[in-house]
Amino acid sequence: MSTALDRNHARAGSIASDPASTEDESDISGLIARLTTEVNQIACEKTKSIQHITNQMKMLALNALIESSRAGAQGAGFAVVAQEVRSVGQQVEAIARELETQLTKRTGNLMSSIERMTERSRGERMVDLSLNAIELIDRNLYERTCDVRWWATDSALVDCAAAPDAAAAAHASERLAVILDAYTVYLDLWLCDLDGHVLAGGRSSRFDVIGQNVAATRWFRDARGLRSGDDYVAGDVERQPLLGNAQVATYCASVRAGGKANGKPLGVLAIHFDWEAQARAIVKGVRVSAADRARVLLVDSNLRVIAASDDQGLLTERVPLALEGRRSGFYHDRSGALVAFHATPGYETYEGLGWFGVILAAAG
Repeated sequence: MSTALDRNHARAGSIASDPASTEDESDISGLIARLTTEVNQIACEKTKSIQHITNQMKMLALNALIESSRAGAQGAGFAVVAQEVRSVGQQVEAIARELETQLTKRTGNLMSSIERMTERSRGERMVDLSLNAIELIDRNLYERTCDVRWWATDSALVDCAAAPDAAAAAHASERLAVILDAYTVYLDLWLCDLDGHVLAGGRSSRFDVIGQNVAATRWFRDARGLRSGDDYVAGDVERQPLLGNAQVATYCASVRAGGKANGKPLGVLAIHFDWEAQARAIVKGVRVSAADRARVLLVDSNLRVIAASDDQGLLTERVPLALEGRRSGFYHDRSGALVAFHATPGYETYEGLGWFGVILAAAG
């Protein structure tokens, strides 16, 4: 059975930048830059050739003047011609120098403009890829919000939360295990009572969670206060000690009487998304080239790194983004590295948690 992540990667083709078109743009920019450099080089070489020839003309004119002065009156007419040749040579030399100056200036400006356009194109491409990364995770997590509200209405969970005896708990655990077999993106699913005790778990043979109390966790406290079965809690990415200290994103919904959205609260269903493995697949799948020397990140609302293509700084590093009130953009930091970012746009009814897709690319 395909997972939600597989389906999201299938959708990525319509979102991600086409690497072929990116390479074409890079090739065209590089070609224009090379041609401009060649034109500048040719112009400089040719103007230097003209200057060399005019220097020869001036020397010949000077020699002619010297010879005409020696010839006396007979050389007077020739002296006029020599002077005119000298004057023409000086004019040609001035034009050549002016041409060299103007061409060098214009081609220099053109090369600077190409560099700026290339860097802008690169920055915009990185912003698009940042959006690609955060959109993929948004679409993925939207499905988590749907899953938890749907499964919270399962009759086995409702019955166990209403009357949590051993048989009901065993049946609820069996039901959660069946769900886990079909949905491989989850590490575990827990049914909790309103006091925070775990009544059932989908992987009780692997994780010793039944009977543990999670009342102190933020996600449980928030879920305890949900107003209806249509609402949900999306927790921050964190390490869960009861799941081997794995990185998880926990989503919760109310388990209510009769499985109805307005029924009496009976318990809380918590589903633990296997964050590290799924998020790693997304950031490593972003289409940056080796030449970009880029690091692809997802950061939370506190700019804490929650996923990284190099697997560094997870849940410990904070990225000092210069947002300046923007939801997306790019800039160069003090080291000259390109920093591109895009805020979560949300997806359907999932508004997102204020996260950003970020790409840090080495100076080009």
